[in-house]
Formats: sequence, C-alpha cells, structure tokens
Amino acid sequence: MEKNIELRFMHWVFVDGIKFFGPGRAELLVHIQDTGSIAKAAKAMEMSYKKAWRMVDEMNAMGKSPYVVAQKGGKQGGGTELTERGKAVLAAYSKLNTKLRAAIEEESELPGLI
Repeated sequence: MEKNIELRFMHWVFVDGIKFFGPGRAELLVHIQDTGSIAKAAKAMEMSYKKAWRMVDEMNAMGKSPYVVAQKGGKQGGGTELTERGKAVLAAYSKLNTKLRAAIEEESELPGLI
C-alpha cells in the first residue's frame, strides 16, 4: 500500500532565548497589512482581539523599532498599518521561508526510505 509521506517544518526567531517571531506573527502581520485593522486580522485568524494586541505589543517592544502603528479614530475611523520595519521583517521572514521550503523539497531521499 502506498503511503502519502511529506516533510513539514516550522521555524521561529528567538531573542535572548524567547520565541519572538514565527509563522503566527507573520500571518498576523499579513492580515494587518491586508485589512488595516488588528480586529479584522484577529477575526481572520480566529484569534481573540486581546491576543492579537498582545502579539503586536510584544513585537513592537522587542523589535529594534515598532512593526505596527495604530492611528486613532477620526474622519477615516482610524486604522492600523505596518511600519517600514514591520514590512522589512515580514519580507525577510517570507524570503527565509521560501529558501527553507526549497531546501526541504530538494531533499527527497528520506520520504523514499520510509
């Protein structure tokens, strides 16, 4: 019987031994960038608004500069956007993810042995 075998990987960035950035935070930033809202980003991820805000606060506090800035309400109703630093970190993480995925796909020996 043929088995469906696949290699999977996950990777995170640690700062001083603390998990700082990974797939969940990258996805949150993508949703914030797409929607302009932490609340909408949290909803898209089926995550509480409180947890999404905590993640944003941690990224902003631990990064060299903030990744996300929120604008107070007004005529446009406020909103949230990624800073240039946030965009750069998201792009670098995505690039690393692409390279790692390519390396995993290139390594085809293990699934054939199982």
